[in-house]
Amino acid sequence: MSKTSSERKRSKRDIRREQMAREKRMKALRLWVPVGVVVLAIVGLLIYRGTRPELEGVTVVAAAVANQHDDTLEIPFGGTPPMGGPHAPVWQNCGIYDTPVAGQYAIHSMEHGAVWMTYNPDLPADQVVALQAIASGDPYMLLNPYPDQSSPIVLTVWDRQLAVDSAADPRIEQFIDQYQQVRAPESGAACTGGVGTPIG
Repeated sequence: MSKTSSERKRSKRDIRREQMAREKRMKALRLWVPVGVVVLAIVGLLIYRGTRPELEGVTVVAAAVANQHDDTLEIPFGGTPPMGGPHAPVWQNCGIYDTPVAGQYAIHSMEHGAVWMTYNPDLPADQVVALQAIASGDPYMLLNPYPDQSSPIVLTVWDRQLAVDSAADPRIEQFIDQYQQVRAPESGAACTGGVGTPIG
């Protein structure tokens, strides 16, 4: 028995509807599969970075309570930079400074995920230039001299710190890779729009 004209039309409409539904599903898959892969890769990277063994020579302290703002706080220089704790309500703009940066602002930058790299003001100029090259262009690096610092170079993040004798020490780059944006209660928050004008 042959199909009527309306049955043929209806059949074509059904076929077209099924094709459109298939295309819609494929489009969704083409969008969401890559997104899922990227999300899994990021989660895997964060887990990997967060569970690696501590870098040799790193000092670890108990994690300080975050979000402790005190607008009257002044942290004196000397020894090694603080590794977290109470801090100013505003952060230090990340970047390179050729003058000391007050600890109460730098701590807030570390709370946002920055690595605070400080050096003794007596560090030879060629080593300062090498540190500037490492920090240059990194939106979560804070570099400045630190008066009366007991080590030539110190890298600090929230609750972790590494002291080294030379800008050539490979652990500097390893420390940045391992702890930047990882050891931070407010990782990813801005490191611009605060106080200070970096020279680089």
